[in-house]
Amino acid sequence: MNRIIKLLLGIVVLAAAWFFVSPLFIDRSVDESFDLVLDDGQLNIKGIMAMPADEQRAMMPDIMTAAAKAPDRSMTEGMPVEGPAIVARGQFVDADVVHKGSGQATLYALPDGKRVVRLEDFRVTNGPALVVYLAKHPAPTEARHVADDGYVNLGELKGNVGNQNYVVPAGTNIDDYNSVVIWCELFGVLFSPAALTRT
Repeated sequence: MNRIIKLLLGIVVLAAAWFFVSPLFIDRSVDESFDLVLDDGQLNIKGIMAMPADEQRAMMPDIMTAAAKAPDRSMTEGMPVEGPAIVARGQFVDADVVHKGSGQATLYALPDGKRVVRLEDFRVTNGPALVVYLAKHPAPTEARHVADDGYVNLGELKGNVGNQNYVVPAGTNIDDYNSVVIWCELFGVLFSPAALTRT
């Protein structure tokens, strides 16, 4: 009887040792497919955003490459005709050698009290999860300028090419904001800033 207990105890100890030690010596291979690009040529942003942050960072070069190859999304939008007044304007510039932007950003005050940011003759490098920010920094050249100084999100970029309008949220003190920024929410990357000059 004593021998059986010792044998059972030995089996339990060996099983426990195998359970805790074996992962140090055995590789676990996974071969999952993940489609960065959907059938229509656009990036699978919802799928990418659902990934853990460490996987997103590891895939950043592939995601950025796929985004750069994605087709341009053109946008043409007219301005409201009720006599908007120009508050400030600026020109988009390249953030770096990869993230490029051009065109004009204009901040308008509408007769109904709304404020609108309009992008005209606009083009920016395509990317994942791009949004438009009204930023406090007067001339951001680095991501930290935007993240540290503060911003208000005007919404998802409607198209990386073309004329488009973005309503500034009600209650925003536009005197606190000095630039319009195209920003990648997925990776916290500055794509293109436009420093605003008051008129």
